[in-house]
Amino acid sequence: CPSFVTVEGGALKKKAKNKASSPFEMGTLPEPVVPALAAGQVWGVVVAGVGGTGVITIGQLLGMAAHIEGKGIVTQDAAGLAQKGGATWSHALIGDAQSSIRTTRVGTAAADLILAADPLVAVNAETLARMREGRTHVALNTHSTPTAAFVRNANWQNPQENCASQIASLVGLDGLGSFDADAAATSLMGDSLYANPMLLGFAWQRGWLPLQYASLMRAIELNDVAIENNKTAFQWGRRAAHDLESVQKLVSPGQVIEFKKRETVDSLVSRRVAFLTDYQNAAYAETYRAFVAKVQQSESALVGKTGLSEAVARYLFKLMAYKDEYEVARLHTDRAFLDRVEGMFEGDFKLNYHLAPPVIAKKNAKGELQKQKFGPAMLTGFRLLAKLKGLRGTALDVFGRTEERKTERALIGEYRASIEEVIGGLNAGNHATALEIASLPEQIRGYGHVKERNLAAARNRWTELMTQWRHPTTDRAAA
Repeated sequence: CPSFVTVEGGALKKKAKNKASSPFEMGTLPEPVVPALAAGQVWGVVVAGVGGTGVITIGQLLGMAAHIEGKGIVTQDAAGLAQKGGATWSHALIGDAQSSIRTTRVGTAAADLILAADPLVAVNAETLARMREGRTHVALNTHSTPTAAFVRNANWQNPQENCASQIASLVGLDGLGSFDADAAATSLMGDSLYANPMLLGFAWQRGWLPLQYASLMRAIELNDVAIENNKTAFQWGRRAAHDLESVQKLVSPGQVIEFKKRETVDSLVSRRVAFLTDYQNAAYAETYRAFVAKVQQSESALVGKTGLSEAVARYLFKLMAYKDEYEVARLHTDRAFLDRVEGMFEGDFKLNYHLAPPVIAKKNAKGELQKQKFGPAMLTGFRLLAKLKGLRGTALDVFGRTEERKTERALIGEYRASIEEVIGGLNAGNHATALEIASLPEQIRGYGHVKERNLAAARNRWTELMTQWRHPTTDRAAA
């Protein structure tokens, strides 16, 4: 990213709660059958989630509740590479007596309950190893936190939908109970931090925890943090376990499904013309519109399709709207952005801007520009710089003299030249190849050294496709 903002001071504004009734006012819930521990029996509980979201706290609540009941208890916390934001586990062993517990962690295939606060951590090998069909029950929060894989792979897709089926294959369908605790906590409690006590209430109502309601409530009181809210979250979890549909209706009341028509080339172009006008000026936007119209006319006449025109509308725009210093300044001073920040935070806070201006930024050992922190006064500089966008690409454009900016401007011309060549020989047989050529800028992602690396890979494919376009007969013969 060419720049980002950090907020110093203040606090996040709490999201407005759903105007739903209190869970205590929605009728009496049936009392679950709380498992009774036989002599020498140990109940293994694993809380699996992301550090910084209260995973360890749930383990502590279980330990205190067991202690209140005079049961044996051993807890142990384990974190991944980064405790805050990384995979975290809390093991709790609850015995009929302290002497019954002979280990500090839940053993292989020895979990009676797994509170899966995050689905990706739930399917981590560390968690899966504790599961066994016929013994283990899993209370699963279906909402997951993006992992580091998203940073390493731009095409990464969150596999959370497969997590439930993977868990069910190990514990059986009867051993799994799931719901989106984050969405429920945010909607009903105003904060996703209450997802974990909600998940705890869910598991307790299902009869998967050998602890009494009174001792769990007392443990929450002794923890002395947001006592009433945590009790309410626990009760919402109970309600979800008993009647999930009623809770889901409160979380997403009266959803309206709107079917939208597939966007046309004209609508694609219209929105982007407006953006490019703000980005630079009307003349710049007109060069974009005219070129797409030329492609549209050729494609329609030659093959009667619109796919190539749509791709050019998207990706010529992407190249023309490269995010340089003027654009960063324009976006930072956009009233909609500032209003959004003010709507998210409250109290005495200030914005710091993290930038790597090529003229003054330092480089690391790899020659990559390193960001520096600039205080709130930078907003004034942004406002001035945004007004100078007319200098972009001219002899007075100081920033435009860097190699990165020269490359970005050259890419626009190279892309247009390739598309000109493509529409000059377009037919039904090579339309798919033309579409792939037109979509190549999709691979040119990121900024700075990240963009440079992706561009190098895209250029290799670009060369291959253009060679294939120019010598189709030779390629088929070689195949």
